[in-house]
Amino acid sequence: MPEDFNPGTEGSGGVEGKATEHLPKGTIEPAEMVEVSIDAPQFQVAAAHPERVERGIAVMFLVGLAGFMGFGASYWQNYSNFWLGITLGVGFFGLGIGMVAWGKYLMPRGPFSEARHSAAPTPEEQEAFLTDFTSRGKVAIERRGFLLKLLGAAGGVFAIVAAFPLLRSLGPLPKMLFYHTAWKKGSYLMTAEGRKVHEDDLEKGGVLTVFPQGDIGGALSQTMLIRVEDASYGYVVTAPHRKTWGPKGYLAFSKVCTHAGCPVALYQKALNQLLCPCHQSIFDVGPGRPATPVFGPAPRPLPQLPLYIDSKGFLRAQAPYDEPVGPGFWERGAN
Repeated sequence: MPEDFNPGTEGSGGVEGKATEHLPKGTIEPAEMVEVSIDAPQFQVAAAHPERVERGIAVMFLVGLAGFMGFGASYWQNYSNFWLGITLGVGFFGLGIGMVAWGKYLMPRGPFSEARHSAAPTPEEQEAFLTDFTSRGKVAIERRGFLLKLLGAAGGVFAIVAAFPLLRSLGPLPKMLFYHTAWKKGSYLMTAEGRKVHEDDLEKGGVLTVFPQGDIGGALSQTMLIRVEDASYGYVVTAPHRKTWGPKGYLAFSKVCTHAGCPVALYQKALNQLLCPCHQSIFDVGPGRPATPVFGPAPRPLPQLPLYIDSKGFLRAQAPYDEPVGPGFWERGAN
């Protein structure tokens, strides 16, 4: 390294250094550190009026706080996803704007640097390094050519396999799959053992999983049959357009949860509620209660199957489900 090297020329905050006679030849005296006052220009904030910026940031933080509180209240009250999204978005918006403004306008401007001597190599050192590096790389590649080919083959195969989730694992689009089940007009309600369900089979509070004739055990056809009342005549009306769907206290709802397709397998007799044990979605059933979700992630009511009782007392379907069963999908539409 040259004897007249000046270490003080790099880095703001240092002072000019020099080679000294009392040190061994070629040794550089370390740069002297300089204390910087808190009033130095680099410690000043970027805002011309910091108080105004502080008030603005405080307002944004309050907006974020209100948004998060609104999200908590909306979630607690089981509001729609619209309000959950709006309140959470407002919360993150206020918090994010406030933090960005704080970092941009109220933090010290800098720059900050530490004095040091030059670390640049000499031309001779650069040449020696390049020669050594290229020779090592050349030897590694020439002597390991077979391994390099195997590495390329493995990488290529991995790239192809990594695309499998996009090509295979997502599966086919549901299209019309959930629109039509095996239920049709006149279908008997059958037990899992293949027995027709009679009007005297269930007492009040009784529950039974039923299927249409010809599709016993069908995943999309599985239906939860409940007797919410023990009335010997009349109908249980869950909605104005379903006046004749619940004869003699019987109601039937799709067992496929509208959240993720799990089976809605539990019935709480005291509350007249169906429960999906997978993610704890709860659906209200009974007079004026068309299996509306009142808790959990399920976004829509369970589809109801219209029933009637024939002359021999067997329960049958008036018609198939009038909407798709199961969870949502792109082609489902507004209903």
